[in-house]
Order: sequence, then C-alpha cells, then structure tokens
Amino acid sequence: MILDQIVDSKARELRETKRLLSLDEVKAKLRDLPPPRNFPAAIDGPKVRVIAEIKRASPSMGEIADPVFDPRTIAQTYSGNGAAALSVLTEREYFSGEPYYVKRARRYMPLPILRKDFIFDPYQIHESRMLLADAVLLIVRILDDNELEDLLALTHKLGMAALVETHDAAEIKRARNVGARIIGINNRDLDTMTVDLATTERLRRLIPPEVTVVSESGIYSREDVERLAALDVHAVLVGTALMKSNDPGAVLRPMTDVYRPGFEKPG
Repeated sequence: MILDQIVDSKARELRETKRLLSLDEVKAKLRDLPPPRNFPAAIDGPKVRVIAEIKRASPSMGEIADPVFDPRTIAQTYSGNGAAALSVLTEREYFSGEPYYVKRARRYMPLPILRKDFIFDPYQIHESRMLLADAVLLIVRILDDNELEDLLALTHKLGMAALVETHDAAEIKRARNVGARIIGINNRDLDTMTVDLATTERLRRLIPPEVTVVSESGIYSREDVERLAALDVHAVLVGTALMKSNDPGAVLRPMTDVYRPGFEKPG
C-alpha cells in the first residue's frame, strides 16, 4: 500500500532529523516565536473558505510544479486572490516537499498555514511549531486512538490547530471521540489514490454542526465548490487545480465567492 510506504519513508527521515536536531533543541527554539495565526477562525464563515495548497508533486500525478518554484511567490498569489488559509506539503520523497517551505510561504503574507505531512510523532508537532506552522494535519488512518488523542492535545497545547483527516465513517467516529474540532473528509482513498467527491456527500452528515468540516482532494472548479457548499461544508482544500494552472489566481477567485446554506449574498 502506498500509504504504508510513505509512512515508512517518513519514519526513516525522522530518525535522521532527530539525530541532527534533538527534541530539546527544537523546544528551545520555540520560546521566542510569535503566536500562531488563527487557522480555525480563518476557515469558518458565511462563504466556503478555500485552503490553497502549495505542493510540487504527488504519488498519483508525479511532478506538478516547476522544481524551482518559490513557495513565497505562490503564497502571495493565493493570499491576493481570496484564499483563507494555505496548506504546505513538506514530505520529501513522495511530494518533493521541504520543511522550510512553511517559513518561506509564511513570509510577507498574513494567512495561517497548515503543515501537511505524515505526522505520527510528538517531535513533528514541536517541529511544526518551530517552522511557524499554525496548524498541522493528523491522518486518522496512520494513528491509533492513543496517538491521535495525544498528538491532538499537544497541538492545542502549543497553540496550534489540527485538521484531523478521515475517509470513512469509522475514522470520523474516532476523530469525534478524541474531540477533534476540525475534521477533514479526504475524497482521495490513500490506499488506491482514487478520488470521488461523493465521499464527502456520504460522510458529511456524520459530523455534528459544532465541528468545522473541510473537504479535501478532487476539487477543480467553482462548480465543485458549489456542490460541496450544498452540504454545508465550511472549507475546501484545493491543490492540484491551482498548482497545474498557468494562472492560479484566475482558478482560485471564483472558488472563493460561494456561500454556505443559510447565508445570503449581500445585495
């Protein structure tokens, strides 16, 4: 399974990362950092909020962006065209990401940033804070209940938010049981890499209204956002459609003006 391969690769990488910089050294670097930006507030409002993603590659599509792309320039483009928050891929082997992309993207741009990686160790939560991430991705499928609960608690302790990612009813139940405040529904099956927006249609009703819901993967157009808005999804995470476009701002702008049910467009 590709997901198992990615996690194994990340575990090997993490061992080397810890050798180069200990957890105590990481913690020491957190003392004078500015507070995290408010990711939960950014992705909840009358409109469906767009979390715009910065990524160079993916296992299903290979290289998506120019290898010499600049995360700072892309972040500024997203910020200037209506994105509510950013997601930055930092996994190296399968997504061609780099941890420093988070700091690079955050510079000269006001939006909160989600660090998107395969996180299973408390070290990675502290590291994410050191990188100036405002939120982290926690994938239910790669964590047992104790790991999920502990990593979520540590994330909140450090002042960050967590997008707790699910793909089926059992995973949503587990996310709810640990008190997840933001639940993502990934329309991509991480075992087969197939994508279907009907996944969100099927699972949205299982999440109570007080929890913020994010639909992830397979979102390419305003029509896709409107389809998800009808389900009262709070936010969508959009990556490939933006990264493959020669004019990501033109793709992004129409997606950012879709209202949720019960909210009327002024005028």
